[in-house]
Amino acid sequence: AGPEVYRISFVFPNNDKYDGECIRTPDGALERHGDGVHTTPNGITYTGNWKNDKMNGIGRLEHPSGAVYEGEFKDNMFHGLGTYSFPNGAKYIGNFNENKLEGEGEFIDTQGLEWSGTFHYTAAPGLKLKLEM
Repeated sequence: AGPEVYRISFVFPNNDKYDGECIRTPDGALERHGDGVHTTPNGITYTGNWKNDKMNGIGRLEHPSGAVYEGEFKDNMFHGLGTYSFPNGAKYIGNFNENKLEGEGEFIDTQGLEWSGTFHYTAAPGLKLKLEM
């Protein structure tokens, strides 16, 4: 069997707060592991999977600006498939690589028009407008 999972509510010295599951490491420290919610005093909320005390797995990160990322995380970064909603209402659905838009994706602009293409670090050469016929 793996290490015992605890449910905690913890406030960090910087007033960040974590409510969720954790395990005790061999040296006795608690680390976030499993499902949990982490909030910061300035209004950022992460709800989702944790591993090795980092955001790993599937989660949702909400920013006070209105930006929301929902999808896969790796070591606190957007990594894998996800949807990023911009504060202005535009949206990107596709692949992320270490916080950057990378690979096949779709961009829905503020007018609701869908663009698809290959993204490379937010720039998308050769975007094609997807027309709904």
